[in-house]
Amino acid sequence: MKSWIQVKNVSIDIPIYGAEKSFRSALVRRYVGGNVHKDNNIVSVKALDDVSLNLTAGDRLGLIGHNGAGKSTLLSVLAGIYKPVQGSVTYNGKITPLFNLSPGMDPADTGLENIMTIGMYLGMSKSEIKEKTQSIIDFTELAEFINLPVRTYSSGMIARLTFGIATSLEPDILLIDEGIGAGDQSFANKAKERLENFYNKINIIVLASHSNELVKQLCNKAILLEHGKIIAAGTVDEVLKIYCPEKNDAVEVPELEVVV
Repeated sequence: MKSWIQVKNVSIDIPIYGAEKSFRSALVRRYVGGNVHKDNNIVSVKALDDVSLNLTAGDRLGLIGHNGAGKSTLLSVLAGIYKPVQGSVTYNGKITPLFNLSPGMDPADTGLENIMTIGMYLGMSKSEIKEKTQSIIDFTELAEFINLPVRTYSSGMIARLTFGIATSLEPDILLIDEGIGAGDQSFANKAKERLENFYNKINIIVLASHSNELVKQLCNKAILLEHGKIIAAGTVDEVLKIYCPEKNDAVEVPELEVVV
């Protein structure tokens, strides 16, 4: 199955209820985040403004920009959490948002019970989780601890458990916010190999991150967002030259098409 995503002229307005007095004289203002505007006495933040992009199998897109630029909002739109006030999002393939590695974790439940809970939150069926449970246990090396409450685990053991569950997913399209942590250092080499295999099986990846190195490592394309608008698009190196010009020693940057 060929996976693809098409985002066409998408805009997102987030209303701020009770803020009318604070912005009594404002029509449009720019802050760290999106543009704040007032329409019919309703104050809203335009978190995304006429965003368009096209992704096909093999694309690994990095979302770059300062806090409030619209990166997480765009991920939420792709995940179906936010509905556009304008434009459309269409796609083919199974989309898996991985914004939190441990959704629904209950410290009072055992590791085994949490495998089922977290797996279902991440979109796996019960039969799929049961099929993968033993391989998750073997990979995490939790052994008999898997039958103890998670509240008895160290932070490293919890990281192993959540990492093992998350990387057992089989999405066509993966949405990630700030990457996937591997846990303690002694586990790092084993985790790195599993993570590389996990990423290689995915058709499309969309990553929002403040780490330029992570974007360089995982992505082959990038867009630069500012106040909810795409202001540049191209290869990762091209976009990072625009985003961090002080690190590029006066390298001349060509004008880029704002379509991925």
